[in-house]
Amino acid sequence: MGTTGRHNQEVIDLVGIGFGPSNLSLAIALEEHGASTPEHPVTYRFFERQPSFGWHRNMLLPSTTMQISFLKDLATFRNPMSRFSFVSYLHAADRLVQFVNNQDFFPTRQEFHQYLEWAAAGFGDRVSYGTGVTAVRPVPGDGEGAPDLLEVEARRADGTTEVVLAHNVAVSTGLVPRLPEGVSAGERVWHSSQFLSRFRAQEPDDLKHVAVVGAGQSAAEITRFLHDALPHAQVSSVIPSYGYTVADDTPFANQVFDPGAVDEYYFGTDRARDAFWRYHSNTNYSVVDADVIRELFRRSYDEEVRDSRRLHFRNLTRVDSVEQLGSSARVVLRSLLDDRTEELSVDALVFATGYDGLDPARLLGDFDRHFQRDAAGKHRMERDYRLTSASGLTCGVYLQGGTEHSHGLSSSLLSNIAVRSGEIADSIVLRRAERELDRTPSAV
Repeated sequence: MGTTGRHNQEVIDLVGIGFGPSNLSLAIALEEHGASTPEHPVTYRFFERQPSFGWHRNMLLPSTTMQISFLKDLATFRNPMSRFSFVSYLHAADRLVQFVNNQDFFPTRQEFHQYLEWAAAGFGDRVSYGTGVTAVRPVPGDGEGAPDLLEVEARRADGTTEVVLAHNVAVSTGLVPRLPEGVSAGERVWHSSQFLSRFRAQEPDDLKHVAVVGAGQSAAEITRFLHDALPHAQVSSVIPSYGYTVADDTPFANQVFDPGAVDEYYFGTDRARDAFWRYHSNTNYSVVDADVIRELFRRSYDEEVRDSRRLHFRNLTRVDSVEQLGSSARVVLRSLLDDRTEELSVDALVFATGYDGLDPARLLGDFDRHFQRDAAGKHRMERDYRLTSASGLTCGVYLQGGTEHSHGLSSSLLSNIAVRSGEIADSIVLRRAERELDRTPSAV
């Protein structure tokens, strides 16, 4: 059990805010640490706003595959013997042999989601679903030392609240969908994060002209899906670049996602960090897998040969304005080639325009002033993914996301999830030991 804090309330080692893949991986790392030290396990709880576990459910499109190897799962890179590995899941699902026979390094997104749900089910007693954390506050110490406890306030779906005391929090609240300035989601205007639920709520016959805005993997996959699902419809792809850009997934380029690259970025010079982004942003940002690009071009070319066009690519084009008109939307497009505008009336307009990163200040509120920021206004980070204290705090705020500026491209991606979670777990355990040592009376 945990120690006790003010009013004799139990104190636990960690509260996890959000329970997506990152904090799920952290729970696994903490669980496996507890299995190796049953006499002194780490105590923890997680709060998740969603009513049940889910990860990008609205992008679980048919036949879409993961862009990483199945070995880059929740645990394998940290502990190849973990019972929470993807291979263990396949064995439990009685599909291991068939997966091997399939001869594919990349599982479908649907199957990987099933794996995540299977792993999450093992922590049902330590996750409060339908509960969002509304505040994190430092607890004033009894003496002159800096606060080493955090008060975490959570609100359930029924409006009731709960307060938990912990030495650390791990913030993993996910990304925030981004729409162009002046555009709001609505009945016929969707962000890709809403896609499948919004699409399924429509009558397919009512969707006669649909448009997708964006240049990345999600935009290309949604374009392909709509072309398949609506054989009667015109499908327009609005791309700010001159066509889709291929993702560089070649072996040398993929080394940027290796766990060791985090150290090289974190401890590197400003010049080295700049080189990471300049040379390797095309491994992950606004790029598309080559097979998807080829498939879409093949379809477009085939339609041209048959003189029956319904798949349209508007390259070097941006959205100027959007007007929602009940059962349709009017979008004004502007060409970057000649600055001419074009007006489209569409029955659905999908923005696959990405996400904004995790900003802990939104959650921390006034508590955020206790943490340092760099010259660019971004949070300073310790190597173990903790916010750097500006006031000597001994409690820890760990970030699972929003650390690209300090830890590099792979810092918040699935590629590094097992190792990152292991490093955070090790830090929590080490700092607990140091805290307990400090409280041990010195020998006389």
